[in-house]
Formats: sequence, C-alpha cells, structure tokens
Amino acid sequence: MRARIALHACLPILNLGLDYYADWSSIVIYPGDFRVDDEYTDEHGVVHREIMDLCGQSLSHGPMVLSWKAIRDEDNELDDHNLVIHECAHKLDVLNGDANGFPPLHADMDGRGWARDFQAAYDRLCAALKAGNDNTIDPYASEDPAEFFAVASEAFFTAPDLINEKFPAVYSQLRRFYCQDPCQVMPRESS
Repeated sequence: MRARIALHACLPILNLGLDYYADWSSIVIYPGDFRVDDEYTDEHGVVHREIMDLCGQSLSHGPMVLSWKAIRDEDNELDDHNLVIHECAHKLDVLNGDANGFPPLHADMDGRGWARDFQAAYDRLCAALKAGNDNTIDPYASEDPAEFFAVASEAFFTAPDLINEKFPAVYSQLRRFYCQDPCQVMPRESS
C-alpha cells in the first residue's frame, strides 16, 4: 500500500521536488470509504453541517485520508481517475492559502492567464453538464474551481489526451505548472 500510494504521489512533483509536500507528512488509509462530519460557512455567512461518505480527503493543515478500496478499484474501472493524484493536487492547491484551483505558480507563469484559462474551462464544463453532455472529464470537477483543478490534474496524468483534447489551454497551463508533458510520454489510446 505504501509503495503504491508513494508512486502515485510522486507523479505530480516529479519535476517540482519534495519541497512541494513539505507542509504535510501523514496519510491515513481506511479499508473503504469513510464518513466525515463537515461544517462550513457559505458565501452568505450561514453555517452548514453535513455528514458525507468520502473516498478521499486532503485536509488543509492535516493528513491526506484515502480509501484503499477506491485506489484498488481504479485499476479495474476508471481510466482517467486517480484518487492519490487528486488529493495531492489539493495539497499543492493549498500551498498559498485556500483550496481554490490556484496553486502557487512558478515565477515565469502568468496568474491572469491561469485564471482566464481555468475559469473558461470550468464554465464550459458546467455548461456542458447542465446541457446533459457528460462526454468530458469526471463531472465531480463541476463542484467548484478547487475540484476542477484536482480532477484536471488527475486526468492530466492518467488521460492526458483527454485533457489536451477537451481543454487544451488547461493542459498547457498544467504542463507548465507540473513541468511535464504526459502526452509526449504516454502512448495514445487507439480507437
């Protein structure tokens, strides 16, 4: 379990370095999905409490929590999903504050370009899903910009052609952020 999770966790920081993971050191693994009691305040200041069943969670100032069953099931079911990479993307996202889909960019990257490209892709995904077209990345990406970044990141590493085809500007931004070009090293799926 440790080796498999470590292998997946190394992909996003392969060319970034371990310092990107310096602020956390714990991973909790449950045999299956787990239940959390969550409390959050919405944009109107109203506090909400809900109980959720999750397969993964990345706490801003705490551990990454994973379902071993979900990790194992990905091998047999989901080509463009990777729970570990998804949660690691959240860890990278919060390096400069709240999870919002805007990780700390490299000095040579343009924050306005990142925001423009990700917002346009997020809006396009939400519109497509609202119109009943789910022929794109995991619909969970439409939850909010932080989830869009995490889902796009996992697909960037597991199905790079999909991201490059559906959201080429996002693929380009992720290529610059992760300092990798998975389309160049992964064989293209034949139809």
